[in-house]
Amino acid sequence: MNAVSEQNRICQKYGSPVVCSPDDSKVGIALNTISLQPINALRHPPESGTSGWFIWGGTVLSDDPEFFQPLHVSHLAQYAPQLIPFLGLAPGWRVLLAPSHEDVWYDNELLDVAP
Repeated sequence: MNAVSEQNRICQKYGSPVVCSPDDSKVGIALNTISLQPINALRHPPESGTSGWFIWGGTVLSDDPEFFQPLHVSHLAQYAPQLIPFLGLAPGWRVLLAPSHEDVWYDNELLDVAP
């Protein structure tokens, strides 16, 4: 199954509209933590060439302004391929992935505040 089909399936499964993340848009990713479990992702509204996605590993979301680095969506397969099926979820959605665990939920507060 291709990425777009998987994204459509995930959105349908959780009741989210499909809001694509173009390959040339950027995510904020905490590369220093991406090898930690669980993998976390949240989506704010896209703006200025960003997808709105912020991705990190582990249990701590740092407020350090250097925590996230910009990365094009097209390069995400190298760092967090397990998140690609979730990239179609609309702003306001959160994802937590761990071995044998998938948690996806809507958080209205993400529409108001950036990390």
